[in-house]
Amino acid sequence: MDNEETLLSSASSRSERIAFVQGLTLFSDVSPADCSAIVSAACQEDFLRWQTIFSAGDPVQQVALLLSGWVKITQPGLRGNEVILRLIGIGEVVGAFGCWSGHQHRSTAQAVRPCIALVWDATTFDKILERFHMFRHNTIRALEERLEEMNERFREVSTEDVGSRLSSELIRLSKRFGSAMNGHQEIRLSRQELAQLTGTTLATVSRHLCRWQSLGIVSIGREMVQVRDVTALAEVSEREVSAHCKT
Repeated sequence: MDNEETLLSSASSRSERIAFVQGLTLFSDVSPADCSAIVSAACQEDFLRWQTIFSAGDPVQQVALLLSGWVKITQPGLRGNEVILRLIGIGEVVGAFGCWSGHQHRSTAQAVRPCIALVWDATTFDKILERFHMFRHNTIRALEERLEEMNERFREVSTEDVGSRLSSELIRLSKRFGSAMNGHQEIRLSRQELAQLTGTTLATVSRHLCRWQSLGIVSIGREMVQVRDVTALAEVSEREVSAHCKT
């Protein structure tokens, strides 16, 4: 069962939505009354798997908060190849926010799994940030964490080889998006998507995964990687970093 299925598969009433979001970090220390006002200003939308939520160049018109599922944020490379900037999960905001007038999305958001989201008109969300100080504080903190994650991934691409980047990414993904299957965490991404996340090629990802599978560290399938030994995967990352530093 997916992590999101254990949290919220649907929210048919406003009271259910309010009760759910009160447990999210974005609503930490937000009063029940304020939480109700914020949620009441949104509508609920469902996004199918692979549905595009917005594309690069589209005007910023809405802001979405994921209640279930996850979304990938991508940009095209100079040669037309796609790069995944980050993955967004439950409790996170999809898209840009703040300074809406005349702004356009610089990336594309696509649902990797079926999603349920609270969606606000962009102007309304901007007013909510102005009115509810604690919610604004939490939103800013979420943005800071997003930047920290991007900085860490940029550091990895700049200083570590592919094996280390891939093993570190698999560990992060298993914690955030893994689905428990037979006592192990299953990551439902294709090898191509893993390549786009780690700045490498499909062939290179496949080579590493096949080697780790032969060692019993992971198990691979169609659009799926199951992490069978997190400790061994972390050790792989450390060895790869150590070897890279010596070269």
